Amino acid sequence: MTAAIAHRQGRTRTPKDMKRGLILDAARQVFLAEGLDGASLRAIALAAGYTPAALYFHFESKEAIYAEVLQESLVKLGQRVGAAVAPASCGAERLKAAAMAFFEFYADNPRDLDLGFYLFRGGMRPKGLGRERDEALNAWLAAALQPIASAAIEIGAAEEEAKLLMVDVFAHAAGLLLLAHTRRIRMFEASAIELMTRYVTDRANQLQKRMRDVDPEA
Repeated sequence: MTAAIAHRQGRTRTPKDMKRGLILDAARQVFLAEGLDGASLRAIALAAGYTPAALYFHFESKEAIYAEVLQESLVKLGQRVGAAVAPASCGAERLKAAAMAFFEFYADNPRDLDLGFYLFRGGMRPKGLGRERDEALNAWLAAALQPIASAAIEIGAAEEEAKLLMVDVFAHAAGLLLLAHTRRIRMFEASAIELMTRYVTDRANQLQKRMRDVDPEA
């Protein structure tokens, strides 16, 4: 966790940290309203109550601000997944807990899902924040998803299979969340969380059964 995020999560904050926090809070609202492309440093500065020049003492660009706002969101995601996994008693339960915590975080926080899909602002043409920032943010997302793969390995899956399962869960969750937040799920008369629960339970049971078939004593 970066020092800036640690400060914003309740540790001792200096006036500089507080100013930076105000900028990030204002920027989050601007980004949510306008998207990465539509937002401007001027709009962020106005929302924060500062001049555009003042922002450059803390951030080099709006992309740098966006990256930190999204990183804060991904840190919270990882914390929620970790808290859900901690009390689980076995690999299958940890797999289900991690997958459902991931899904429920974004079900409860749809605007964070909007932030996470910055790559596709303006359509399906990907636009990143720069290679270094994109890689760092991908690493935070991967860390939040890793408990799913770790649980699959605990059940008995090989590392590559566990990684693919993690990707499958992510893709399935993203699709259902998109249907839920756009309300397209209604045309199917279905519940996104019920479908996600069924999917995750089936995948965990299938993996357990296959591992028992390979090794009945497992």
